[in-house]
Amino acid sequence: MEAIIAVLLILMIAGSIYTLHARDLLSAIVSYGIVGFALVIIFLFLKAPDLAIVQLVVEIITLIIMIAVIRNSSKEDLQERTTVKVEGVHYINLRSALYLLVTGILCIGLFYYFVKSIPGLEPFGVHTTRMATTYIEQGAELTGSANLVTGILFDFRGYDTLGEATILLTAVIGILTILRIKGKKV
Repeated sequence: MEAIIAVLLILMIAGSIYTLHARDLLSAIVSYGIVGFALVIIFLFLKAPDLAIVQLVVEIITLIIMIAVIRNSSKEDLQERTTVKVEGVHYINLRSALYLLVTGILCIGLFYYFVKSIPGLEPFGVHTTRMATTYIEQGAELTGSANLVTGILFDFRGYDTLGEATILLTAVIGILTILRIKGKKV
């Protein structure tokens, strides 16, 4: 499992570096999406499906918003055609074919790791109450909180809550980085 997580981390680092150096915004957004979806798979391997769901929702929403903004704000169409016409015969553009091949390989690889991470999770409907039993029975006394949910979130699961907040903050920073928003000079 550690080797798979290491491969996904390397893929995430490569996607982040490409995002910063991409020539067009749409390529940057796609590589940013690879980073986010690889993080979802890592969360599944670490048996944190709640974080994976939060990351998946944030990733899908931010990608949709960013692609919509790019499409609506860009008035120029791409100049490169997917086919090239030479002497009356249409040939596939090599760059477009390469992009399609790399995209297909990445999608297949991410799907493979996703399918490989699913068997490690508990079956649907089976509840593991290893920690929940302690929370329910002793949570009010150990935390001193009148609200059991608040006591569990901030005392027992503080790092988990911090991780979810970090995901949301990282999504906002990623959006600002990709869209290259500059502050107004006063």
